[in-house]
Amino acid sequence: MKFVDLVRIKVKAGRGGNGCLSFRREKFIPKGGPDGANGGNGGSVILKAVDGIHTLADFEFEKKFTAEHGQPGQGQKKVGASGKDLIIPVPCGTIIYDDDTMEPLADLVEAGNEVVVARGGRGGRGNIHFTTSVRKAPRFAEKGELGEERNLRLELKLIADVGLVGFPNAGKSSLLAAISNARPKIADYPFTTLSPNLGVLAVDDERIVVADVPGLIEGAHENKGLGIYFLRHVERTRVLVHVLDLSTGTSEEVISQWKTICNEFEAYNSSLLERPYIVVGNKIDLEQAQKNSHDVEAFMKKQGVLYFVTSALSGEGIPTFIDAIATLCRKHVRPHSETRLFETVTPREEKPLQRGRKGVEEQVTIIRLPDDSGFRVVHAGLERALKKYDFEQEDALYRFARLLKKYHVEELLAQEGAQEGDTVFIGDVEFEYQPDKVME
Repeated sequence: MKFVDLVRIKVKAGRGGNGCLSFRREKFIPKGGPDGANGGNGGSVILKAVDGIHTLADFEFEKKFTAEHGQPGQGQKKVGASGKDLIIPVPCGTIIYDDDTMEPLADLVEAGNEVVVARGGRGGRGNIHFTTSVRKAPRFAEKGELGEERNLRLELKLIADVGLVGFPNAGKSSLLAAISNARPKIADYPFTTLSPNLGVLAVDDERIVVADVPGLIEGAHENKGLGIYFLRHVERTRVLVHVLDLSTGTSEEVISQWKTICNEFEAYNSSLLERPYIVVGNKIDLEQAQKNSHDVEAFMKKQGVLYFVTSALSGEGIPTFIDAIATLCRKHVRPHSETRLFETVTPREEKPLQRGRKGVEEQVTIIRLPDDSGFRVVHAGLERALKKYDFEQEDALYRFARLLKKYHVEELLAQEGAQEGDTVFIGDVEFEYQPDKVME
């Protein structure tokens, strides 16, 4: 399967079902009163990390996702069914960003981690909800709220127990094939590996996931070569294996490969230098590698670094190398991680509409539009309420007028110089300013 670690998708939660405008009408009960029920809530869109997926390739051709809508309420007090949540599986290690603002939303590390990226709209209330001791037959019901929409950017940082790192053509893919069930593309030229390969190393009852990530060159932290593409996937591994090509030049040149890797780690993210690691000299079956190996081993011993020699081709040193990996992984167990949520997806607190003249005047804002094209009333609660109004219903205009009076919108418009007949906008609602006539 093609490896894809960066995609953009669009998600849309389901809208809430409309509330029902209904009255009980049965034989011998001609005036049974209102019985219209609420609509169901729309389904939310949820991203969930699961095992068994190692790429975002599934999103290359399907980029739009919509959750189920809530059903409208019905008469006889039958509440509409809520829409089902849409659960989208993603690989472990997926970071989710809002593509419009580039704000991080969540980091799904372990299988089972999930996050709601778009919340379903609330169902509208039926007319039974609006009955009072004074108004016993309301001819008004709310429309359901629209679900949230978001453009998302998904970025995968590979999750693996062991990361094989080194220069291009150092033999990382060959080593991966020699120690695991992976069958990566192998050829004798640099940058054979253009995307990470995963293999599973079975040791006793343990299953160790090993990643062969693309080779890096000097300047990788500045995005040279495969640059950040490589370094991004190193961050998720718990232990590292530095693979050196012993057959390249002199022993000093081989040692410089390791120093370059360390320098790139420090420039990109210094915490990578604290990651437990071992060094393996590969291609020991070649004559030049045998000449260089002794000096490289002496240098690593002086640095206090565990060093092994292998040949992926002949199998020399592979059993010892596998034991070293297993020992290192047992010593450094991966800690369990919870879903990492960022501030932008914490549950929002729905503040109730403020009552009273002072509180309302402080929140309502009147903006004069350019070229004297009218006025816009800005108030989150007022705009949210009007989205639910169906102005084809008898009582909708009456309730709209009461809402304007409650928030003293007419008075505030007059203070800003609004004249009779001026156009006023509240959210998507447009009307003419007619002071003291709406209630009439």
